[in-house]
Amino acid sequence: MIVPMKKISIVVMDKTRDASLAKLRDLGLLHIESRPVTSDGLSKHLDRKAKAETALGILRSYKVEKTDSKVSVSDLVTEVLGMDSEKKTLQEQFTSLGKEESRVEKWGDFNPADLKELTKQGLTLIPYELSYRAYESLDKEQRFIILSREKLKVYGVALDHEIGGETPFALPEKSLSEMRKAIKNIQTKLADIEKRFAMLTTHKKSIEDELKTLAQNIEFETAKASMDSLSVSTGAIPSDTGISWLTGFAPKDDVGILKRAAAENGWALAIADPSEEDAVPTLLKNNKLASLIYPLTDFLEVVPGYREIDISGWFLLFFCIFFGMIFGDAGYGVILGIIALVGIAKTSAKGTPVMLKMLGLLALSNIAWGVITCTWFGVDTAKLPEVLRSISLPVLSSAEAAKGEAQKAIIDQNLQIFCFSLALLQLGIAHIKGFFRNIKSLKLFAELGSLAMLIGMFNLVLFLVVSNSYRQIPLLPESLYLLGGGFFLTFVFAAYEGNLGQSILYSFKNIISVVLGITNVFSDIMSYIRLWAVGLAGASISLTVNTMAGPLLGNFLIFLGIILLVFGHGLNVILNVLSVLVHGVRLNTLEFSGHLGLTWSGFMYKPFGKAVKI
Repeated sequence: MIVPMKKISIVVMDKTRDASLAKLRDLGLLHIESRPVTSDGLSKHLDRKAKAETALGILRSYKVEKTDSKVSVSDLVTEVLGMDSEKKTLQEQFTSLGKEESRVEKWGDFNPADLKELTKQGLTLIPYELSYRAYESLDKEQRFIILSREKLKVYGVALDHEIGGETPFALPEKSLSEMRKAIKNIQTKLADIEKRFAMLTTHKKSIEDELKTLAQNIEFETAKASMDSLSVSTGAIPSDTGISWLTGFAPKDDVGILKRAAAENGWALAIADPSEEDAVPTLLKNNKLASLIYPLTDFLEVVPGYREIDISGWFLLFFCIFFGMIFGDAGYGVILGIIALVGIAKTSAKGTPVMLKMLGLLALSNIAWGVITCTWFGVDTAKLPEVLRSISLPVLSSAEAAKGEAQKAIIDQNLQIFCFSLALLQLGIAHIKGFFRNIKSLKLFAELGSLAMLIGMFNLVLFLVVSNSYRQIPLLPESLYLLGGGFFLTFVFAAYEGNLGQSILYSFKNIISVVLGITNVFSDIMSYIRLWAVGLAGASISLTVNTMAGPLLGNFLIFLGIILLVFGHGLNVILNVLSVLVHGVRLNTLEFSGHLGLTWSGFMYKPFGKAVKI
């Protein structure tokens, strides 16, 4: 459920502002109303944070070999950034000199200054790299001394004047030996910098601790900058007296704690219900089971709006089903379950992360679906023990599908019907919830209409997609009645907000989108077929891996076969994880949420003092 919030305004004296903020931070209850703020103190902390993060990023590429010791973090960051800048400059010089060395080395080691000196003394030598064609076409009066030859080029110097139509070789600034000496010197300096970085890596924890402190300071300065102030200079009140106030949101049940703190610290407190214009944060509160979905929603950063509904429980239920169907292999589920159990055992003393509990639940779902469909690491069902085949569900089992093409077609159809039935169930729940949410409004008829269209479209989808020689599904006239009647109800009541005429007029103005709503119902139901298709793709990959590795397991190439099995199935697991994130999440956050009217437009409740994790 979404926890009700109260809008809180706290007024304090200017002279106690910092102390009041510190006490407010200790309470960890007020989510400060977000707005763009700036201050000198905030800018300084942000600058220090940016530099410290950069320095830490540089040091993280080096292995820590010693324990950390206390140092001046400011000096440490300055040194790291300075060395990094020097390293980049040296690398640029190294690259530039390397290119120049490659360009000049074919001429040998000579001093460019010597050629310039000869020119002053009246002997002009102009170096050239000429193709054989250019060399052979030289004017007979052109004096040219060949220094060396290659397959495609001639290296030499022209005497007295330049060769028409040819560009002279650009003289380097240094001799080849000087370049190589400079390159070696740069390599030495770069090696010294690398050694120094490796030594400074032992102080990474100091920078990490500094970043935690800076995060607290930034949060404090942001709160301070968010306070409005008013100076009071009238009557007998001293001119240096002023007040500051801060606005935010707190859970309704925690307002009493703020009242006691206000009384103890001399704050003025204003409490009100949030208005429609207020951007209110969302705080979710669910039982331990429904809360298992939080690691996923936090990772995806999806939060229902404050005035929307919380579907954590439904999200978890259907996500588990989708996960099992997409992974679709009991063998994979056993591996995931073992990982979860080991993790839970190791962390039970300190508190098991919710993520591990969620993984265990998903593993159970995966095992259940794999058992039902008789899928174990993609192994041919004929080679599985009879006990595994016997405990599978015949109407969905791959063991039944293996009995012939006709039986396989029936099992595939059953799986498709199951996917469409899931669509009807989940999307139907969305409109049933909408019905009870609008129980005091005529808008509930729009939800009934949507539910009727959903049922009618479900039967139409079965008729169009599943019906064939193996299974005849009649297009019942009742389905058309449901579609027509449902459309009428949604047309009349979908936009109802107290005035039926305006609702109908709105639908007429938006007739195209209203009509397209029927096709949206069709596409939403069809979208659930992805569960069957993606699961089938994963099973095909498993079968292919087994087929490739099988011949290798019975001879001296057994180790190669084992490597192929581990790599192939490991890759399949990774692909399944991606498929779950794309398809399993989509059906909850798009199709299901769309029928609920849930836009995930909210943002998390992050109270001052607890918004920064230490």
